[in-house]
Amino acid sequence: MLGFLSARQTGLEDPLRLRRAESTRRVLGLELNKDRDIERIHGSGVNTLDIEPVEARYMLSGGSDGVIVLYDLENSSRQPYYTCKAVCSVGRNHPDVHKYSVETVQWYPHDTGMFTSSSFDKTLKVWDTNTLQTADIFNFEETVYSHHMSPVATKHCLVAVGTRGPKVQLCDLKSGSCSHILQGHRQEILAVSWSPRCEYILATASADSRVKLWDVRRASGCLFTLDQHNGKKSQAVESANTAHNGKVNGLCFTSDGLHLLTVGTDNRMRLWNSSNGENTLVNYGKVCNDSRKALKFTVSNGCSSEFVFVPYGSTIAVYTIYSGEQITMLKGHYKSVDCCVFQSHFQELYSGSRDCNILAWVPSLYEPVPDNDEPTTKSQLNPAFEDAWSSSDEEG
Repeated sequence: MLGFLSARQTGLEDPLRLRRAESTRRVLGLELNKDRDIERIHGSGVNTLDIEPVEARYMLSGGSDGVIVLYDLENSSRQPYYTCKAVCSVGRNHPDVHKYSVETVQWYPHDTGMFTSSSFDKTLKVWDTNTLQTADIFNFEETVYSHHMSPVATKHCLVAVGTRGPKVQLCDLKSGSCSHILQGHRQEILAVSWSPRCEYILATASADSRVKLWDVRRASGCLFTLDQHNGKKSQAVESANTAHNGKVNGLCFTSDGLHLLTVGTDNRMRLWNSSNGENTLVNYGKVCNDSRKALKFTVSNGCSSEFVFVPYGSTIAVYTIYSGEQITMLKGHYKSVDCCVFQSHFQELYSGSRDCNILAWVPSLYEPVPDNDEPTTKSQLNPAFEDAWSSSDEEG
């Protein structure tokens, strides 16, 4: 650390590199926060979480009970032990409450004054945060599994919606109608995600074992279908042109949008080049996934070595994205975890589970001390940590 600080002070080191190294150190030290509770409101499992990108202060949660809760994550009391209180909620007595399980909640990317939610009740609702009333409601013929708004779009207001039907629906918030449909999948659409790099690129995952990337400006739509074999197997092979050997129920772009992560019920996670659809063949080992619906996992942002956080039974597995190494397992829930979200401002992680709880994972304030009295050598350090701090000895 002193090496980084002195190098930065003398102008020999990019300040961004110090920030990335410190962010990496903090992610590697994530642990369950014993000083902070998240007020328990949901009467059944928590399916989805989202932190608004403007201040990273307010968090939405959606549950199997149809309830939506808005939390303030800031410690306004300035006390060491505190509870993140619910600012407001769309409870069972609210006139516009979802009838069935809320599967996805998402803040409007540019303003905290609006958010969206979708549910098994076949609706996508647009909410006014200040009044907690619906500004618009989109009705579908099929159960809604997931939806997503582009985090970078400036030229369109499209919401991609995945339903029990094989068609991806694009809803325009400006016109209040379904603008067009993307056809190509054969079974239900379990997950959708817009690229954080290009506002017109959309990835969709289906129970038909396929993942497709689309350019919504094109008439034909589909750019390519991901192939786990990179085209090396005959088209006659059953698994040809499939991303997984089971349902694909999770999608997540890396923060720079250059790669796409997918998870499937074949207990595998794969990393793809999002520009050409190539399987990078990174081996993450077995990634336990028995979820029958969308699995919401997340990635870090701003670290020297980026990480992916994946619900793994009642735990959360942390992997380095580009090497596939499992760093740790975060244990705290006592039932299956269905969602997690990363807060990049302070390198914090929040997770929601079927045990009705939301847990906060924060960087430890101290560095782990080895069990023995021997000094820690480089070979004993976590490889991801070692990479991030390799120059400190040379420049200190």
